Formats: sequence, structure tokens, C-alpha cells
Amino acid sequence: MMRKLLFLLSFVCVFTACEDVVEVDLEEAKSRLVVDAILQWEKGSTGANQSIELSRTRGFFEEEPIPVSGAKVVVSNSSGLEFTFVETSPGEYVTGNFQPALNELYSLSIEVNGSVYSAEESLKPVVPIDFIEQDDAGGFSGENIELKVFYTDPEGIENYYLFKFFAPFLAFPEFDINDDEFSDGNQIFDIFSEEDLEPGMPVTIQLHGISKGYYNFLEILLAQAGSAGGPFETQPATVRGNIKNNNDADELIFGYFGLSEVDEVIYTVQ
Repeated sequence: MMRKLLFLLSFVCVFTACEDVVEVDLEEAKSRLVVDAILQWEKGSTGANQSIELSRTRGFFEEEPIPVSGAKVVVSNSSGLEFTFVETSPGEYVTGNFQPALNELYSLSIEVNGSVYSAEESLKPVVPIDFIEQDDAGGFSGENIELKVFYTDPEGIENYYLFKFFAPFLAFPEFDINDDEFSDGNQIFDIFSEEDLEPGMPVTIQLHGISKGYYNFLEILLAQAGSAGGPFETQPATVRGNIKNNNDADELIFGYFGLSEVDEVIYTVQ
């Protein structure tokens, strides 16, 4: 916004013989810790390789993220077994020995700059994707390719789902969330439709099992920002996740600590 103001002021000066350039200082918001700590266990894999990213919110005119280095990042299970995440590049912490277990409770601990941040979450299971149907006359216009992804919800169990759709023309995956409040025990589907979908194009479809807390977090976040960006882009309003500062309960941390079993299918558009 400052650039626009400077341009307008300079433009005015040309026609009014003004020689002074006025710079307007805009108030900067307090930098916040951003935690991208969604651990994913893809069906058929060991789930041993996991990563967590730490950064700080950046100024309006700053284009590059601000990584947080030098943190101590540990995830532990309910038995006290610890998995240490080692920093391999600025702000990125990885482990190669994580041991995922369905419905197990995990704890996250981050120590950085004299503060300790923590969160708890359980690893939620997910049903497999049953099949995919393609409709070449879908979308609002009736002219787009539409993919229907079917899955069967377990009866008598409260479930929450996250879909991620990856396509070559998308800078970020498209997100969609569902619950089984009105579909318990039934076969249901989610839809992906974009005007840029073309025959021969690969589309990666992921179905994640998520907790109620993560579902509520995403519901608010996606309602504010839409699904065009990742869930850990700068948030337009206050959306509080499950990560807290142990010494300052009022500190707002962006992001969420979650664990999901994931079923993935790569579909080639017909």
C-alpha cells in the first residue's frame, strides 16, 4: 500500500510543481510464529519420514518467508517414546524414524528463543477411496470436466475428512472438508471440477482422516481465505489452532498440529 501511496503522491507532484516526496509509515503487525506440523501416514507406507516447518509472519512488502532456525522440535507418543526432528534447512525439521499408530495420542514440543510451545493430537484413520467417476458435462456451466470421488463412511463412528486435489495448473492443492453428520454409514462422494482440466492430465487425490478440532480449524480458515492457498498462508483474521505457548496463554500462534492417515489415488483424466 505504501508503494501505491508514493506513486500517487509523486504523480500529483508532477502536475503541482511539488518537489518533496512524502513517505507514509504504515504500522506493522507483531510477528507471529507459524507452525506447519501436519504429519501424514499414507496407506501402504511406513510413515517414518515426517517434516515440520517453522516460520514467522512477514511484512506486507516482504515476499520471502522468514524461517525459524535453531529450534528443538520433538514429537512423543503416549508411552513417552520421543521422535526428534532435526533441522536440515532453515526452518525445516525432519525425522526418519517416526512410528505412526492409528488413534495413538501424540504430543508436540517446540523450544525456541526461550519459549516452549506444545500441542496434543491423535492420529486419525481414514477409509480408502472406493472409485472415481468422470462427468464431461459438469461444473456450473455444464461444460467442465467433473470428478466424483466416492468413499464409504464407517457406521456409528464420528468421522471428519479432508480432501486435497493436486493438478498441474494449481499452485496450491485445492482443499475440501466433510463430516458424516448426515451420511453416517453411507457411500458418499466429493467433487473436483475446474475449467482447466483436460484429457490426459494427472490429478492426485488425497483423502485424509482428521480430528474434529482440525476440521473446525479448517472450516473457519477456508471460509475466510477460500481453498486456493495452503492452510498455513498468512491468515486474514484471528484463527487459533491447538498450539500454545506454555508460558503465555495469550500468544497467538498460527498453524496446527495434526496427524492423519491418508489414502492417495492418481487419476488420469479421460
